[in-house]
Amino acid sequence: MSIVRKPAVAGYFYPKDPIRLAEMIEKLMDAPAAKQEKAISAVSPHAGYMYSGYVAAAVYSRIYIPEVVVILGPNHTGVGSPIAVMNSGIWSMPFGDVPIEEELADLILDNASYAEADYTAHLAEHSIEVQIPFIQYFRREISIVPICIGTRNYPACKDLGEAIAKSVKVYPKEVLIVASTDFTHYEPQEKAVAKDKLAISAILELNPQKLYQVVMEYNITMCGVMPTVATLQASLLLDAKEAELVKYMTSGDVTGDFDQVVGYAGIIIK
Repeated sequence: MSIVRKPAVAGYFYPKDPIRLAEMIEKLMDAPAAKQEKAISAVSPHAGYMYSGYVAAAVYSRIYIPEVVVILGPNHTGVGSPIAVMNSGIWSMPFGDVPIEEELADLILDNASYAEADYTAHLAEHSIEVQIPFIQYFRREISIVPICIGTRNYPACKDLGEAIAKSVKVYPKEVLIVASTDFTHYEPQEKAVAKDKLAISAILELNPQKLYQVVMEYNITMCGVMPTVATLQASLLLDAKEAELVKYMTSGDVTGDFDQVVGYAGIIIK
């Protein structure tokens, strides 16, 4: 029996009605670039669309979306394996069902030393889910490999990045990798921006180890640091040459409350 993963946050983080969802994404976007560019990977936030949707829209409107997307997100729920790959089933989403790209998922599992096949980590987790409507807005017919990470083990996440790169290199279809992360959580605007600059700088240098060290040293509450570490590691092995910060903002820019903000950055790696 195929597992059907139902939306956990539709109607909460984003509209569950497909028409309203499309309208909201259109409102969040500046005019899309005339030509979407190919990217190896991207970093995109995962809060409610009214807060972080401007940043996510800025990223996805700039890049060409291939038919397969590997999406790595942090595990906020604590359920499931430390590195959980959902390797079969369907994600039921407002814009239509999204199948798991089973062959690539199994290839990653074969190449990774620490990842496990596990769908339970994904059932209530929002960090991967909120990326999908943006991706489907630009390409309805996609398949995904969702990877939920609940560990801060650097060697395990480096190994995962290596496994993704090895798998993507031999896979016959084009693949985009997405790291789902928000940055500093619930600190005053000035502190959040200063801390986030350190983390963003390490990503723009394409330096996964530096990103990890900076986040640990400065106690940056970047929930998706490990998905981003794995994504950077994979991108380097897939010949990434540069990273570009497309947009950065905080929740304060939306709400006007700058006492306790969350930071959001959108980055393209090519």
